Amino acid sequence: MKRRPFLKSTLAASALVLSGLFPFTAHAADTIKVGILHSLSGTMAISETSLKDMALMTIDEINAKGGVLGKKLEPVVVDPASNWPLFAEKGRQLLTQDKVAVTFGCWTSVSRKSVLPVYEELNGLLFYPVQYEGEEMSPNVFYTGAAPNQQAIPAVEYLMSEDGGAAKRFFLLGTDYVYPRTTNKILRSFLHSKGVADKDIEEVYTPFGHSDYQTIVANIKKFAAGGKTAVVSTVNGDSNVPFYKELANQGIEATDIPVVAFSVGEEELRGIDTKPLVGQLAAWNYFQSVDNPVNEKFVAAWKAYAKAKKLPNADTVVTNDPMEATYVGIHMWAQAVEKAGTTDVDKVRDAMAGQTFAAPDGYTIKMDEKNHHLHKPVMIGEVQEDGQFSVVWQTEGPVRAEPWSPYIEGNDKKPDHPMKSN
Repeated sequence: MKRRPFLKSTLAASALVLSGLFPFTAHAADTIKVGILHSLSGTMAISETSLKDMALMTIDEINAKGGVLGKKLEPVVVDPASNWPLFAEKGRQLLTQDKVAVTFGCWTSVSRKSVLPVYEELNGLLFYPVQYEGEEMSPNVFYTGAAPNQQAIPAVEYLMSEDGGAAKRFFLLGTDYVYPRTTNKILRSFLHSKGVADKDIEEVYTPFGHSDYQTIVANIKKFAAGGKTAVVSTVNGDSNVPFYKELANQGIEATDIPVVAFSVGEEELRGIDTKPLVGQLAAWNYFQSVDNPVNEKFVAAWKAYAKAKKLPNADTVVTNDPMEATYVGIHMWAQAVEKAGTTDVDKVRDAMAGQTFAAPDGYTIKMDEKNHHLHKPVMIGEVQEDGQFSVVWQTEGPVRAEPWSPYIEGNDKKPDHPMKSN
């Protein structure tokens, strides 16, 4: 006699769930959705695909230990295809349709600036894992890559030192977008403060995907005839392959004209014969070659994951700085969610302040309590024949980020803390 009312109520509840009016579903209760916003096609795929895979590995690692708040993390992967406006569209999709609790993604500053208004409008949370030009501090972004004082400025100081070759002239070569142009504006002002005149600074930009560096490399050689010269490269994406090949073709060696790169790591060197590039430099906050137990475990886990998932060229996979920053950022977010007891953006933001993590770079690094940037060590590495880097210089420990460069006029008036959320 009681079966019919029970059946009616069950059918009614099912109808509410299907209509979206009933607030609970088993799926929503059991998982926390996490957005992954990286280019898996186009000119930036060479750098960003590995970050997507590292994010998935990190999520698997967290899930294997019980997840977050007792729930499994569910990755939602989208491909903005190296198309900057599409980053904003995909970011909006992640927040409004997929209802992700957090997003890990972007590489170029133009992609980050594309999604920034969306995340501020909708109060989403973005973790950005790549070095950048600074001059930004959003309450909706945590910057786990380097600010200029954690990469670009120390690198140029090294090039000017005796150990770095005592460079007097600087060829600033970059891809034509906001990060290289702003970074080089900062570096030009820094060089002026060290007595370097404009006649000893050359600044050249190429479009994304540029592949013909014959004339540019010839001009580097010509410029270097005027005195000890170093090249500071902010070339991004797959253009690095033809650039480094052309350096080798024209016989430029590190002992003659050192090149320090800010966007070339182990992953970009995988597709290049590195023997002619031995001794060339890169400045990062982490290299795969750093020797410590945490990194040994990190590298081994990545190699095992690549083989288990049958990633392309799984036998030769490498780690790099943005991959480490991705790994650290996801773990710190998970810690902050546990501390806050919720995925609520405002509460997680508060809980992120002062979070620490034993990172593969060999240090227990901290998220700054005020400026949403990590305290990070600075390292300069030389390319080796095997495509790895030998660290030739590093800071004694983590360095606090200075997002607002003192070398840009008026920055003394910038705030040292993120603005309040909407």
